[in-house]
Amino acid sequence: MGKPSGFLEYDRVDGPVVSEEKRIENFLEFHGLLSKEEQQKQGARCMDCGVPYCQAGMMISGMASGCPLNNMVPETNDLVYRGAFDKAYRRLSMTHSFPEFTSRVCPALCEAACTCGVDGAPVSTKENEKTIIEYAFENDLVKELVPETRTGKKVAVIGSGPSGLAAAQMLNRRGHSVTVYERNDRIGGLLRYGIPNMKLDKSVIDRRVKLMEDAGIRFITGVNVCGNDAQDKLSSGLIVENVKHISAKELEKEYDAIILACGASNPRDIKAPGREAEGIHFAVEFLGRVTKELLDSEFGILDDMKKAGKGKLGNIIDKVYGKDVIVIGGGDTGNDCVGTSIRLGCKSVTQLEMMPKAPDERLETNPWPEWPRVCKTDYGQEEAIYKFGHDPRIYKTTVKEFVADEKGKLKEVVIQSLEPKKDEKTGRMMMVPVEGSEKTLPAQLVLIAAGFLGSENYVIEDFGVEVDGRTNIRTEAGHYKAEIKEGASGRSKKNPAKIYTAGDMHRGQSLVVWAIAEGRRAALELDHDLML
Repeated sequence: MGKPSGFLEYDRVDGPVVSEEKRIENFLEFHGLLSKEEQQKQGARCMDCGVPYCQAGMMISGMASGCPLNNMVPETNDLVYRGAFDKAYRRLSMTHSFPEFTSRVCPALCEAACTCGVDGAPVSTKENEKTIIEYAFENDLVKELVPETRTGKKVAVIGSGPSGLAAAQMLNRRGHSVTVYERNDRIGGLLRYGIPNMKLDKSVIDRRVKLMEDAGIRFITGVNVCGNDAQDKLSSGLIVENVKHISAKELEKEYDAIILACGASNPRDIKAPGREAEGIHFAVEFLGRVTKELLDSEFGILDDMKKAGKGKLGNIIDKVYGKDVIVIGGGDTGNDCVGTSIRLGCKSVTQLEMMPKAPDERLETNPWPEWPRVCKTDYGQEEAIYKFGHDPRIYKTTVKEFVADEKGKLKEVVIQSLEPKKDEKTGRMMMVPVEGSEKTLPAQLVLIAAGFLGSENYVIEDFGVEVDGRTNIRTEAGHYKAEIKEGASGRSKKNPAKIYTAGDMHRGQSLVVWAIAEGRRAALELDHDLML
């Protein structure tokens, strides 16, 4: 595949990136595309290797290696090299529902497993994919298939994130009548309200949703399935008010099958003294509310903020300007909080990570094609280095105490260093506090990006599904049909419920590409069962 000597003739060249100085002035996407001719050279670098791990999507040493969608990466790269972008799109769309999402937000598992990367730079498969899908949209090649006949079966998909959208797409193509329920005011789930606009412009979601609507999929927003007025106040991912409610029993009565794709939206909290202080927010809630304020104002609120020079504008945006911000958590969400805070005019930003800094290069104990456990400096950290002159991350550190002023508003955070020690009972390495290492940092805003504990209980309880130790919905290994509690809602083994699950609600907090793969596979299993 590709040009046999291409990896020797051409160096890897990535698309243009807007400088930190310019991009922190707005929430626009800042990664551009190469010319078609230059992208063809990047496709030519594909080596036609004997074992293309890039498309394997297999687990090695507990980590994913290669694309979970099993995209035919060498074939697609070859078509890019030949300039056959129409055929490249058709090839890619056979295995992929939404290349426009993953080509923007995926960490590129395919590239991490690329043979060309063993002794050099991997093939730029992610940018090849983005060029393909954007070419397809520009040339009106992207169509949602409309079935010629309908099966008469009705399916409800709960959640409109990547797994829910992928499942809905596949089931609609099979002729089922699909309705997608979303508790927020716009479709997209975490694509919409968990990923900032500069990483994934929301118009990219809108154009795909429009195609899906035109193909017959019904989208209903502002409905918190299984929720109630009291639960609405506790739902961390709910960012709108006055939502409607519908119960599991009502849905099971109306639909032939249901897919639960609600995500792992139960955030991990930081139980330190002073947690009740005003100014502490969960990261995804913060990111979602920022995006909503931006969208509601059509991004005009940023101009107002610059003119005003200080707050008194949005409910969340107002809380960032001129503040010392501390982000707890070193993953992608934490990085997004750093980049968002800088764009909203924070005074300073510090990012706390519990674990030690990863090595800058692969260790011998982490060989290819395993996922490389190396230190990555992402866009948010790059922007912090530009803005404040230093990397915002402090490793092996946790919060010991939140300190409020006399009005109950957060003013400081006491941090404490950690060190690895082996637990004598379990033999596991644990990060434990170092006595006497406490320091106090100014902070008027803390964003908790410490990961998620699994699904929110109210949906699980209302549907009566079994969960595992991580509160993910339990299914038979390799399958997507939920295990039901005996006797729940009057069910029995003779009267099983057709309830399925996909995405983070099934596998735990993961990547967009895994969510899409799960949604497609859950739809396949559900379709098979419905048509028996």
